[in-house]
Amino acid sequence: MQAADISLLPLEKTLASLERALLQPKDEFTRDSVVQRFEYSYELLWKTLKRVLLSVYRIEENAVKELFRQAAKMALIDDVTPWFAYHEARNLTSHTYQEDTAEKVYAIAPAFLQDSQKLFIALNKTLNDAA
Repeated sequence: MQAADISLLPLEKTLASLERALLQPKDEFTRDSVVQRFEYSYELLWKTLKRVLLSVYRIEENAVKELFRQAAKMALIDDVTPWFAYHEARNLTSHTYQEDTAEKVYAIAPAFLQDSQKLFIALNKTLNDAA
């Protein structure tokens, strides 16, 4: 896969979707919407990161935490610690639905969005530089 073959548009759209949900007044429905949008945004983000690392840096890695370690080495992110927290939050939501879990994910979603938007910019720059 070449860098030119990677489109960031789906990721851009999912992050915008999460942002719109976070801008709504909080109730149980918007909370649940934020949780779901967090889930699919996180999934798309790490899979996009994986494709960029492979196509631009020739780094082939399947373990999600290692992907974020590599992203830090390539200066795409500043610190892996919050990304590990996002990974754990995503794992919690995929195994069971509990209100306290939903509240935790809702609380972490704004920081995730901000960090994801920064990573999106870095990925976009990386792909443009590689083209």
